[in-house]
Amino acid sequence: MSTLAESAAAQPMRLGLVRWIGYRTIVRREYQRIIRIWTQTVLPSAVTQALYFAIFGGLLGSRVGPMAGFGYMQYIAPGLIMMAININSYSNVVSSFYGAKWGKHVEELLVSPLPSWLIVSGYVTGGLVRGLLVGLAVTAVSLLFTDLHVHHPLIIAGAAILTSMTFALGGFLNALFARNFDQVNIVPTFVLTPLNYFGGVFYSVALLPHWAQAISYFNPILYMINAFRYGFLGVSDVSIGVAFAIMGGAAVALFVVAIVLMERGSGIRE
Repeated sequence: MSTLAESAAAQPMRLGLVRWIGYRTIVRREYQRIIRIWTQTVLPSAVTQALYFAIFGGLLGSRVGPMAGFGYMQYIAPGLIMMAININSYSNVVSSFYGAKWGKHVEELLVSPLPSWLIVSGYVTGGLVRGLLVGLAVTAVSLLFTDLHVHHPLIIAGAAILTSMTFALGGFLNALFARNFDQVNIVPTFVLTPLNYFGGVFYSVALLPHWAQAISYFNPILYMINAFRYGFLGVSDVSIGVAFAIMGGAAVALFVVAIVLMERGSGIRE
């Protein structure tokens, strides 16, 4: 009797260990994938952002002049870093999870003892890793062109992590419903890129007409970029509290939706 009781008491611990190993395996696989093909996952963003700095910051910045009391190149640097973070977080998860669907090895996850929330967390952590690695690379590139002074490090870290998680979850949802590789690229091309460009990366919304400002405030990326910029420069076009509320709310909402869809088998058991 005592043996059965001890076995029952030990069972949750063993299940927790199994789940931890499963989560760690997903994250390790994602990390190794990112590092193994770093010329495709990290380097392109660093090169692209260097071109942005050279063209927009160097050639056009002198004509634009100061922005919110800062040099133009210094002003756009946080926005370019944040743009790289959200694009890469999204792209990593959508390509990785869709690849798992296409290669049929997602079925191994479905029959494993891993709950849906843990599978989603593993892929989101992989997207977070890539987003932050690319963010660090782009930050290093930006320091070649301008100075960045950290005013609020916790705000920088919080904005980067919440934004990366939000877009990683968005990539996961895209991968769930994608039926071919073309559908994997639709959202980044026709939704994510325009929202980034109109999200205040290259300008302050205070320069826009009133009607354009009103429209801009419906763009969630505007709040993410401004929160991140506030951490560096101490200036923002929006309330930082509102920005973090939007980022946190979006991350939680998308996480719940992803779990519900996984439980239903949407896009993976059809």
